[in-house]
Amino acid sequence: MAFTIALAQCRRPEDGDVVASVRRWAQHAYEQHADMLVFPEALMTKYDGSIERFIQQAQPLDGPFAQAIDATAASFGLWIVYSMNEQAGGSDKSTLPFNTAIITGPDGKKQAVYRKVHLFDAQGERESSRMAAGDTLMRPITTPFATIGLGICYDLRFPEVALNAALAGAQLMLYPAAWVSGPGKIAQWETLLRARAIENGMFVAGVSSADAGRIGHSCIFGPDGTPLAIGADEIEDLVTYKIDLSEIERARSRTPSLEHRRPECYRR
Repeated sequence: MAFTIALAQCRRPEDGDVVASVRRWAQHAYEQHADMLVFPEALMTKYDGSIERFIQQAQPLDGPFAQAIDATAASFGLWIVYSMNEQAGGSDKSTLPFNTAIITGPDGKKQAVYRKVHLFDAQGERESSRMAAGDTLMRPITTPFATIGLGICYDLRFPEVALNAALAGAQLMLYPAAWVSGPGKIAQWETLLRARAIENGMFVAGVSSADAGRIGHSCIFGPDGTPLAIGADEIEDLVTYKIDLSEIERARSRTPSLEHRRPECYRR
């Protein structure tokens, strides 16, 4: 089966109206006959500013931001993957929020919620100072066109995330990200996305924001590691590709590495 995925390599709108920006990208994806539209990490709220303000900006999963994006999915008949600053403490405004990604179906109903497990405390950043970590990997969900797994940004550096998804039936792994720019960072991004595809014989797509200090350069790799689509660096771009799932069977039959795993040897 074939379907079209679109990666919205976007920047934060100058007027701050993220919902209106999402609708514009959804319109563009709809015109490209996309089945699924994926947005980068940190879509709802930027990570800069004070921690107190960041906590105050957090919203629950049924808050106005999520409701608006879910309604956009229904309006355009698209599967939409988006991220938000999720309120974690209910009425307790001192609790750090989650870095949360949501998969919403074309009926506007949430189909999956994932709270980022691995927080980016590296390269001079300390995500754990403003985010709480999730404690559960997302179990892949089955859509009419593919079984989909999900990680967020820094999760890409941990092969267990994609492996667990592949073993649970994932055919496509998504990584919304706000990948920090710097020496070697584009090469690392490409290498890690390609490795996750090759290791697991599945399609892998990563979409990074194009905000200042972020790389853009969104990528889609085939199950044998072939680059299928790559976005421009540090500028807005809609990266689309029509995925043919039959490529998975061909790749896995040639190199059945998942079948050759020996987990009894991997324990300490």
